[in-house]
Amino acid sequence: MKKKFFIIDTSAILSGKPINLTDATIITSPGVSDELNPGGRDYRRFELLKETGLTILMPSRDAINTVKQTAQKTGDDRRLSTADIEIIALALDINKEEDQEATILSDDYSIQNVASTLDINYQGFLQKEITKKFKWVSRCPGCGKQFNEIKRICPICGTETKNHLSQKKNL
Repeated sequence: MKKKFFIIDTSAILSGKPINLTDATIITSPGVSDELNPGGRDYRRFELLKETGLTILMPSRDAINTVKQTAQKTGDDRRLSTADIEIIALALDINKEEDQEATILSDDYSIQNVASTLDINYQGFLQKEITKKFKWVSRCPGCGKQFNEIKRICPICGTETKNHLSQKKNL
């Protein structure tokens, strides 16, 4: 039987929903800690989770690079924070071991989209999970040009681009 790991992102902490620390090892990344402001209710909840078993781990550089490359392919790279990338990378690192299995707990659809592309398990925390994989592209509202790779500024007319959904595929 595989050892189970739940990887929580900031949305899981902010939800206020209880996190069961008995069924699996619960981990997160340093980036999640950085997203919480010291002193607030959510930060106190995070500190309590650490005291009761939450472990903070930094993913490998290789896993981070794999996540960044995958996010560029799906077009989610502009939507993912450093903490989001670390969360997905932690799951990659854990899943490399045959006797371990990671599940990401997140309501972030971009995290779920990239995790799905990388065959990583995920669960929504307060919301349902995605049911389709998404591919985002950049589209210029000025000249109408569409770019398969994500661009912030249109190289043709200089207008700031917008993300546009290119395709949806059933999971």
